[in-house]
This record gives sequence, structure tokens and C-alpha cells, in this order.
Amino acid sequence: MTEGDALEIVQQAIWLTIVLAGPVVGSAMVIGVGVAFFQALTQIQEMTLTFVPKLIVGFLIILLTGSYSGSLLKVFTEQLYLRIALGFK
Repeated sequence: MTEGDALEIVQQAIWLTIVLAGPVVGSAMVIGVGVAFFQALTQIQEMTLTFVPKLIVGFLIILLTGSYSGSLLKVFTEQLYLRIALGFK
């Protein structure tokens, strides 16, 4: 295994992490901005008002993208195991 192989694996792993976490983080960010805007308009400063919607939407996004995320993770793992088995040639 060369340095190039290791860098390629790390690059693929980081990109996969971004792709897998992106929908959940993006939706939480949109919900957070919406709730903050609502709180600024109504002057309601309840801490659970920001937490509960993010939790619910995050769970729904995980349910919607779970099979796609799992298939991406499965393909990455299979490719990595194949490279290990072949000796990184």
C-alpha cells in the first residue's frame, strides 16, 4: 500500500461522510434558521422549540435517505475489502 492508496481511501471516506451527513445537517440548519426567525418575530425564547423540530426532521430525513446511505456505505466497504484482498494492486 502506497501513500497514494492511503490518501485515496481517506479522500473517499471523507467524501462519503459528507454525502451521508449532508441531508441531515442541511435540514437541521434550515429548520434552525426557520425556528430562530419565528422566535425573533414572536419573542418566544423556549429552548425546546429549537430542539424538538430539528430532532423530528432529522429522524424523518434519516428514514427517507437511509436505504441510499446504506447502499453507498456498502459499496464503499466492499471496494475497500476488495482492495485489501487484492493487496492494493
